[in-house]
Amino acid sequence: MDLDFTRNYFELFGLPQQFRVDDAALMAAYRALQSELHPDRFAQSDDQARRLAVQGASHVNEAYATLKDDGRRARYLLSLKGTVVDEEKESAHDPQFLLDQMELREALEEVDQAADPLAALDALSRDIEMRYTQMLAAFEVAFESNNLEAARQEVLKLRFFDRLREEVARISERLEDQLLG
Repeated sequence: MDLDFTRNYFELFGLPQQFRVDDAALMAAYRALQSELHPDRFAQSDDQARRLAVQGASHVNEAYATLKDDGRRARYLLSLKGTVVDEEKESAHDPQFLLDQMELREALEEVDQAADPLAALDALSRDIEMRYTQMLAAFEVAFESNNLEAARQEVLKLRFFDRLREEVARISERLEDQLLG
């Protein structure tokens, strides 16, 4: 198999270069590529062919992980247009957004004191997911209209919500362990 490492991830999977991805088409293309690159198919090949198969499988895995994840896909799309997002050095600067983040974090910290912590966490989780979905939509609108700076700002905000979503998962797991424990 000749895998062209110069093609972008969308081209690799035969998908349109846009924010919304057909998950079924992505999965089907991923499975087909992985099947072609499976190490067992190259067991009798020379070292170079085996090495290329491993590199190809790794490349396909990275491409799939990128396109499957909303935030990574958004950053990747921006990078294809020459817009880099350095989340280690940059942050969202919208004061209202940052205030909302503080309030959401405080609400997460107070879940344990609620009469029904799981219900409180569930309500907060729904609010966070709704806001996350709105940000993804705002990214898509900005990106599709080629307003790359607005799209970049949405990506910076998404990182905050990724952390909130991770925290919700940790708290949920802890609460469930306490109930079962």
